[in-house]
Amino acid sequence: MTRHATRLSRMTRREASATGGALIASLALGGLRDARAAIMSGDDPQASEIWQKVRASLFDSRPIQEVGDEALVLDTPVRAEDAAVVPVAMRAKLPHTASSYVEKLYLVIDNNPSPISAIFSFTPNSGRADVETRVRIDEYTFVRAIAETNDGRLLMRTRFVKASGGCSAPPGKDPQAALASLGKIKMRVDGQVVLHQPTLAQLMISHPNDSGMVMDQLTRTYTPRRFVRTVKVSYAGQPVLSADLDFSISENPNLRFYFIPNAPGRLTAEVVDSHQATWKSSLDVTPSAA
Repeated sequence: MTRHATRLSRMTRREASATGGALIASLALGGLRDARAAIMSGDDPQASEIWQKVRASLFDSRPIQEVGDEALVLDTPVRAEDAAVVPVAMRAKLPHTASSYVEKLYLVIDNNPSPISAIFSFTPNSGRADVETRVRIDEYTFVRAIAETNDGRLLMRTRFVKASGGCSAPPGKDPQAALASLGKIKMRVDGQVVLHQPTLAQLMISHPNDSGMVMDQLTRTYTPRRFVRTVKVSYAGQPVLSADLDFSISENPNLRFYFIPNAPGRLTAEVVDSHQATWKSSLDVTPSAA
């Protein structure tokens, strides 16, 4: 498991537990009421004690610069139609070259049971630090995109999303049917594939991504937690994207990302879930001249 995945796991269990205890204690003293109101209204992104815990866990005391759309775009709905399938896009607008590029994009959902929802890693061969996915949102929350450049700068955008119940929503697919198609992968490229130009690709993974928070109405037991943990994508043997994920990602994870085809080659994805099951799929790509 990578260092960031370990941190993600630690936040999910130990940090979230500690944060929950701190929140309850503060509430008992009456000290959290105003901060909680600010969090639920979306008025003050810094009022979130959970965010302060996450920030310390991931970045220690490193400065984080709030930026605008000229540097980092975070697209989310203001109010989600379906809290279990909320579209999120993070798009860095900084140069992406061999010497200067965005190395990581962090997706943090403050009020989810697992706030550190995803950490995406890029290389110069990615072409762009740009990723789209779908997430679960458990209650009204700040959603944050933090970009980390290869020279160590941290840039952040924040949005407030109104949604609730996403992490405990029942699956959209029959559990037995979901198991039958578990791990099936589809990949495709969108639009014309041009040599040396960033190309948009889509990765679709058949997986229930069980959060462990959904009760079976017949047995009155909770479905065990099982979700896609890591994704690694390469082109012609060179890495273009890796992702450390948690169960905040929606059922049947779907990722849209970029890569640069510098010659004909094979786009390959390797997926590992929290039960250490592994799946792999490839797509041959033949780019055309510009």
